[in-house]
Amino acid sequence: MPNKPAATKALRQSIKRAKTNLRMKTHFKQTYKKAVELKKGSDDQAKKTAFAKFQQIADKAAKKNVISKALANRKKSVLMKSK
Repeated sequence: MPNKPAATKALRQSIKRAKTNLRMKTHFKQTYKKAVELKKGSDDQAKKTAFAKFQQIADKAAKKNVISKALANRKKSVLMKSK
């Protein structure tokens, strides 16, 4: 345990940020899997909404540095190519 008050506050902040990042990363992965599953289906409207939602989540996660920008762009590219 940290001895100084500033160090305890930094520890609290890092734990809180880690939880937020993990939640965002999990949401990113789940949305990607759903979009990949819908890719196989024939419902075009569901595909479009799933792809748009994934793009939004990927861009937000990359902006917050939860994932790298290259990873977000790569995943988006793979989904769009396989339409």
